[in-house]
Amino acid sequence: MIKTKRAQLYLFALFLFIFAGACKQEKEKEVVKEPNPKTDKITLPDGFEIEHIYSPSDDKKGSWVSMTFDDKGRMITSDQFGGLFRVELPPLGSDSTVKPKIEALDFPIEGRDPKDTTSNKVGMGFAQGLLWAYNSLYVMINHRPNENLSKGSGLYRLQDTNNDDKLDKITQLMELEGEGEHGPHSIVLGPDSMIYVIAGNFTKIPKMDNYRSLPNDKVDNLIPYILDTHGHDADSHLNGGWIAKTDSEGKSWDLIASGMRNGFDLAFNNEGELFTYDSDMEWDFGMPWYRPTRILHVPSGGEYGWRKGDAKWDERFLDNLPATLNIGQGSPTNFINPSKAKFPDKYRNSLFAFDWSFGIIYAIQLQPHGASYTAKAEEFISGSPLPLTDGTIGPDGNLYFLTGGRRLESDLYRVYHKDRDKINNEVKISEPNELVKLRREIEQYHRPSAPGTVDKVWEYLGHEDRFIRYAARVAVEHQPFDTWKDKVFAERNVVRLTEAMVAMAHVADPSLQPMIMKKLATIPVEKITPKMLENLLRVYEIVIARMGKVNDADAAALAQRLEPFYPAKSNYTNRELSKILLALNSEPAVKKTLDILANAKDDTTQTNFMNSSDLILRNPQYGLDIADMLANIPPAQQIFMATALSNTSVGWTPELREQYFNWFYKAFGFKGGNSYIGFIDNARKMALKNVPQDQLAMYGKMSGDSLINAQGNRLAEKVEGPEGPGRAWEVDSALKVVDENTGVRNFKRGRELFLAVKCGSCHTVKGEGGSVGPDLTQLGTRFSKRDMLEAIIEPSKVISDQYESKVFNLKDGTNVLGRLMSEDEHNYVISQNPYAPQVTKTIPKNSVKSMNRSEVSIMPPGTLNVMSPDEVKDIMAYLMSGGNEKSEVYNKK
Repeated sequence: MIKTKRAQLYLFALFLFIFAGACKQEKEKEVVKEPNPKTDKITLPDGFEIEHIYSPSDDKKGSWVSMTFDDKGRMITSDQFGGLFRVELPPLGSDSTVKPKIEALDFPIEGRDPKDTTSNKVGMGFAQGLLWAYNSLYVMINHRPNENLSKGSGLYRLQDTNNDDKLDKITQLMELEGEGEHGPHSIVLGPDSMIYVIAGNFTKIPKMDNYRSLPNDKVDNLIPYILDTHGHDADSHLNGGWIAKTDSEGKSWDLIASGMRNGFDLAFNNEGELFTYDSDMEWDFGMPWYRPTRILHVPSGGEYGWRKGDAKWDERFLDNLPATLNIGQGSPTNFINPSKAKFPDKYRNSLFAFDWSFGIIYAIQLQPHGASYTAKAEEFISGSPLPLTDGTIGPDGNLYFLTGGRRLESDLYRVYHKDRDKINNEVKISEPNELVKLRREIEQYHRPSAPGTVDKVWEYLGHEDRFIRYAARVAVEHQPFDTWKDKVFAERNVVRLTEAMVAMAHVADPSLQPMIMKKLATIPVEKITPKMLENLLRVYEIVIARMGKVNDADAAALAQRLEPFYPAKSNYTNRELSKILLALNSEPAVKKTLDILANAKDDTTQTNFMNSSDLILRNPQYGLDIADMLANIPPAQQIFMATALSNTSVGWTPELREQYFNWFYKAFGFKGGNSYIGFIDNARKMALKNVPQDQLAMYGKMSGDSLINAQGNRLAEKVEGPEGPGRAWEVDSALKVVDENTGVRNFKRGRELFLAVKCGSCHTVKGEGGSVGPDLTQLGTRFSKRDMLEAIIEPSKVISDQYESKVFNLKDGTNVLGRLMSEDEHNYVISQNPYAPQVTKTIPKNSVKSMNRSEVSIMPPGTLNVMSPDEVKDIMAYLMSGGNEKSEVYNKK
């Protein structure tokens, strides 16, 4: 018996040993993963895994930009320039050989020959928004009708009327005027069971049944109006991007907010509050009116101050709402609430914001603050490159997202948490605080309401919370003017009066301007707080912008009141004072503004979550533009003052004019966004209209006539750029052209092209150029033509360790990219700007979780794509010659 027991114990121990060994092997098997270029480039938080599911571009199914799940758990997607697809996903953890089942959703195509199988002709598609709700597929088409798709932009409802699993009925719920990347975008089902849509600034606001945000075509800004010299926004509308909601049948429409630029998507938090992720014009980078990409809280009636050109509002203006969080440069695409994800609470209680340009999904954590919110952010997922287009939480609680857009290579991914089976993903609806409840109560009056409404909300015009004051003012504007006109002129509280005067300026007849000016004159300017003064100045600006030039007596009196406060201590107050005083023809204002122009320093108080320098190495195409700007960034406050002066005709002396126009010559040396030179030159030309005709040539030369090209939007080219026509060059096609025995090559043209496409900014040839990349002088003697073309067309294929960047994964969840310049026992020292390598950043080693090699070259792909075959031959000959005009390359065909 004892022996048997011993034998049993022995066998049991042996079993445990074998079982433990098997588990160990299995665990080791889990740890060792096959390399996968699709997922290895992606950084995830601890505990998360990622699967690459499918590449639609590999099967010639386009570049997918939108997705939703139907009621049977199938994914529906859309190609940006093609049709719709239904996807049955492989189970989680499937072998890579298990592919999803892809079904192209067919719809009748008007006028198509049944034998025509042209792939880009579709009956429904070109969608930038998809939503499954009410047993229907809602599709937001973003498209101008043509032979590929006869249907134009608008919201459509697709239904299966006979339960055969085919969507056979198409109903247009709203036709929209606008298309492209600033056209109509996403569709979301709200917590009130209404359907919300968002559109960019190229999309006109259609006729609606109610307007919580009262759209207008007013600039409401006294800065001299300068439009983008490249023509961007030329045909857009001053109401900007907008959000509206409708019922399931599209019968009743309600405009919620406007004045954004180009938010692509929207999301509700768990308290039922609406948010979006908006962008500004990257070409305006460095200008005083530029605003970074930003998270916006969008309550009823919201206005966010986007206007064309230089007329964008400052977020401190009391008649628009501020950002909840400034992110930084980027291209917002998707924005979702992941509360149904099987993720840890930290992420389930966030909002996920997708950035296409730099390949980052931000986790936005909101904190209630008064009647609105503050926010923090962290990087949740990032990759380089990772052009994120859309994403959603699937029925299984996992995150699915797409990359692609602009016909780029497209991919579908799935992200899940290792402990997903232990996570309860039940959505908990949060109870809003008392101020949010109060704001919502006021917002019910954002429509014509019963008599007595003004009396109910009037006191809240003076509330300490900005969002409460804003809601009350919008409510007042919706009520008949005669019911509150007298209350404005009887009001003595400064805060309530300034808010009420905004409402009056919005709806009153201009003939009331003298009465308004008289009432505003009763405010004791010398006794009010700086913030009250800011708001009062904005009221004056709106009154003048909306109601016209002030009569001479009122103008002189107001100038006399405000001149003692100019210059002020803050840049913002100086901006407002300069605009108003110059509009009033205050003579002392010219000299005072020039004094500020000479000495102004930019504020450093506005912070972004993502510093510009941290983005440079994440995307070569966009990053190098940022690097170029940061190397010599324009002085924003000086630019504002120079622009404010550009339309002023009084108060000048020869000395002041010389000082002013000399500033322009200097300003052309700074590097802003793509529109910087055009804005500066337009301000200069506007100013030149105010000089005596016989002095025009002198001041023109003084201010930089010789520095500008004929169009006034670029510096005069020292070299001729590519003329094209370009093409999407591949190594084989380019090699074939270069090997063609046609024509003697042109050394001068090759060098011009080398400099024009900025190769010389990073590379040295014969001692001239930058040092960011390798010296190219001996390139032709060391490498074949194929090797050279591969390095240009596919720069990330092979990266020398001498020029590679590092990805520093920090313990706080963020990533920093840079070239490692040096290190000691405690710190890494990195350089992030290839155009200013001397500018370094120190990263404490104890903050770094891991350091990896970046798989992306700082050299942008597509350098040759702007060139014609002859131009490709010329630049290749220049590279093969090593910059030697006497090279044998130029002595033979």
